Amino acid sequence: MKKLVKALLGSAVVAVMAAPASAATLDDVKAKGHVQCGVNTGLIGFSAPDDDGNWTGLDVDFCRALAAAIFDDPDAVQFSPLSAKDRFTALQSGEVDVLSRNTTWTISRDTALGLNFAGVTYYDGQGFMVNAKNLPDIKSALQLSGATVCVQAGTTTELNLADYFKANNMEYNPVVFEKFEEVNSAYDAGRCDVYTTDQSGLYAVRLNLASPGDHIVLPEIISKEPLGPAVRHGDDQWLDIVKWTYYALVNAEELGVNKDNLEEKMQSDNPELRRLLGTEEGGKLGTDLGLTNDFAVRIVKHVGNYGDIFERNVGAESPLKISRGINALWTKGGLQYGMPIR
Repeated sequence: MKKLVKALLGSAVVAVMAAPASAATLDDVKAKGHVQCGVNTGLIGFSAPDDDGNWTGLDVDFCRALAAAIFDDPDAVQFSPLSAKDRFTALQSGEVDVLSRNTTWTISRDTALGLNFAGVTYYDGQGFMVNAKNLPDIKSALQLSGATVCVQAGTTTELNLADYFKANNMEYNPVVFEKFEEVNSAYDAGRCDVYTTDQSGLYAVRLNLASPGDHIVLPEIISKEPLGPAVRHGDDQWLDIVKWTYYALVNAEELGVNKDNLEEKMQSDNPELRRLLGTEEGGKLGTDLGLTNDFAVRIVKHVGNYGDIFERNVGAESPLKISRGINALWTKGGLQYGMPIR
């Protein structure tokens, strides 16, 4: 009898593990008619509201691309501004469907926090900024021993800061704040000598300081900060949808598809283009996701490709003027690489 019970329990476990994940998130999103997207409370280039409450940024545009893929409507998205401390709880509790909030992909977040990262929408690294007017002799982070450093609580930034100073046998005095806006205000008011966060964030913060020209970003990059959207464990279909929204953006750029030439590209006989754009006869790559076969067409039509999103939010067309660098396509020496759509 005991052997029979064990056999039955074993079969049940195998059956549960083999069963497809619930499609609850997609069903919920369709039922309410929008994607609920967790974003930063206000980081220029990534997610920031204007005076009328209109959100812009690279992370925001990713959410709009996801809404376009599902609803053919980039405005079918609502934004939940979240602090670094609250962002993971909001995702875990179901308050948001996806977290697109300049969040670093780490092993503990991937496992202990029960998150799945869908890709790296921006490869970043932590840096330091100082007021060159007050500290004219500081040219390197290795000269910062004894400095007071403004940093946000609950971030990898705080941990990397401690590691860097310890590794280099330097002392420092952390000035820690929960809210991003509090860190900015404290640094601008001169409460600390140094500001540390992702380098892209330093360029964004500098734009809003009282005297932007007085501040310099030091050359050192002290960490890897792969930033990207995350979803909860337990819904493989939703993870696939978020993941392939990202890959569709990158592959569209690699194949030269943008808003202006989309109609022309849809007439192409190129097999890769036909798979991407859903024009392949008998193709069902989109429907296998739970979307339409032209989901990538919807994305490009409404938000463009990855390069378009990058340039208008953080690149040459933006106030930040950040070069593509390692965020260039793999074909141009960068790390952006879309998985094959086939």
